[in-house]
Amino acid sequence: MSEDKTKKVDISSKKTVIEIINMHKWYGDFHVLNNINLDVKKSERIVVCGPSGSGKSTLIRCVNRLEEHQKGKIIVDGIELTKDLKNIEKVRSEVGMVFQHFNLFPHLTIVENLTIGPIWVRKTPKKEAEEIAMHYLEKVQIAEQAAKFPGQLSGGQQQRVAIARSLCMKPNIMLFDEATSALDPEMVKEVLDVMIDLATGGMTMIVVTHEMGFAKSVAHRVLFMDEGAIVEENEPNEFFDNPQNDRTKLFLSQILH
Repeated sequence: MSEDKTKKVDISSKKTVIEIINMHKWYGDFHVLNNINLDVKKSERIVVCGPSGSGKSTLIRCVNRLEEHQKGKIIVDGIELTKDLKNIEKVRSEVGMVFQHFNLFPHLTIVENLTIGPIWVRKTPKKEAEEIAMHYLEKVQIAEQAAKFPGQLSGGQQQRVAIARSLCMKPNIMLFDEATSALDPEMVKEVLDVMIDLATGGMTMIVVTHEMGFAKSVAHRVLFMDEGAIVEENEPNEFFDNPQNDRTKLFLSQILH
């Protein structure tokens, strides 16, 4: 897919859909996220990179309250994430998440894995849920596997199923937590292609990844995190060609060959 096609959406006039203000998180005495500030606009695509342990995954897990922050604010689609369970449920219904590991139910078929959320959470009738499931399985080019069980599929196929499962809930925002890092190298491209397709369709996305080619061609902004803080952020060309922070320069020199 051409770089142009993925980059021409102007998001400057779009509304803010995620707002993180002076956010902190601790695990005991360990300050895992330190004064995070981030605005994400509708249809914006943000890639978060950084070394292991820098807080990248914890950051996006806080956006749908899989992790609880202790200080500051996180506002998603106008709803502030607090201990209020109703607000958490509302936000989670709008935010899809794809993890490093596929988390599919091994005893359910592929189509059953996709329909369980809409049927139980959104109270979608079974027939309609199955139609939605097939639509998204076609979108990720795996419809022919609908009747199989997860164990019969490759890792790349299972991750595409996981993406389709999130899409079945019709989220406004998608979070990807190193979605390709557990895959064999030859399977990475098929999953990235699905993510690129979502991006060109206007999905708001925050993607934690080491796939710098994806960041260059798809992201509106790249964020670099280290020791729980956002150290540097910029549009991709500037980020890769002219990094400002010494820590960013070192990181890029180690991963760009």
